[in-house]
Amino acid sequence: MKLFVDTGDIEEVRQAAEWGVLDGVTTNPTLIAKSGKGFKETVVAMCKLLPEGTVSAEVVATDYDTMLKEALEIASWHENIVVKVPLIPPGIRLVSTLTERDIRTNVTLVFTVSQALLAAKAGATYISNFVGRVDDISDEGMKAVAETVAMVENYGFESEVLVASVRHPVHVVQAVSAGAHISTMPFKVLQMLFNHPLTDSGLKRFLDDWNSAGLKILS
Repeated sequence: MKLFVDTGDIEEVRQAAEWGVLDGVTTNPTLIAKSGKGFKETVVAMCKLLPEGTVSAEVVATDYDTMLKEALEIASWHENIVVKVPLIPPGIRLVSTLTERDIRTNVTLVFTVSQALLAAKAGATYISNFVGRVDDISDEGMKAVAETVAMVENYGFESEVLVASVRHPVHVVQAVSAGAHISTMPFKVLQMLFNHPLTDSGLKRFLDDWNSAGLKILS
């Protein structure tokens, strides 16, 4: 499964990229606004930090004509950019248009398999199924993810299922179990994937034993 970081912070992308496990970045208008930096400069900087990855950058218009202008502008900034589009009727129309022009897309704010079907038929590169927001209203967000994965596989769609609105490492584990292609998460959740108390205690014991013996690797 691919790992993406969901952020508007260039430094978070830099740190995650250094680990060698980061496959991409997702952004949204809220994250970009919080960054305090320009949209284009932020997205392009992220693309340069991940030359083999993708960075999803979202249109903000809601009418088709303006959405298309924004999408073409955003896509022109860097070859690694994926245009992020909300799942609304003009958005699905836009995805169809961009697919015909070989521009990759990420359809966002998907909550049901019926919505995911529309995105897949329009040719979405990524289908962003939100889980945390569904869990917040006492429903089971990962259920739609599993249904979407099955739908994509059953009908041979080329779209990849991206689990979004990830709140904690358990969501990542559930995404693996559901067969999702990608999970995107805040940087703090990506950091939490490293954590286990037995790792910490085991490392401490190894180092204590090593130091007690007075051993060295480098002279």
